[in-house]
Amino acid sequence: MKRSRCSSDAVSNLIGYIMVTGILMVLMSMVMITANDALMERPAELFTYHSYVDIGNGMSARIVDIYTIAPVKGSVVSNFAMPDDVLGYSYTITVRNSGVDQEIVVKGARTETVISLAGIGASRMVSGTTSGGRWNRVIYDSGGV
Repeated sequence: MKRSRCSSDAVSNLIGYIMVTGILMVLMSMVMITANDALMERPAELFTYHSYVDIGNGMSARIVDIYTIAPVKGSVVSNFAMPDDVLGYSYTITVRNSGVDQEIVVKGARTETVISLAGIGASRMVSGTTSGGRWNRVIYDSGGV
């Protein structure tokens, strides 16, 4: 009995296609798993971090400006707008002491950013908490001193 060459070629072609398809499926699943992190998660975290740095620096500049023009006796009130959210997540801003210096902490669901309160940290104490929203207020009151 003679074996046909065509049937062995067909089987080898089928096995070759199955092997190539299996390898490509494994590679495709690996790419899909890493693509979400590389194309969606990391850029969103980086954007959020830089947005929080911008928000913290803006808050720091406003506080320093108020204390720069503050009168010896009296008060100054400044209203300013801030973004409602960053990438759909709300955030809070806290001014706190950290030893000699003071810090502005912008914290949200994705990350937390700490910015130094430049210029007035050693001379004037600042405190308070706010959240992102339409209007926020910085108030300086000398307390009659």
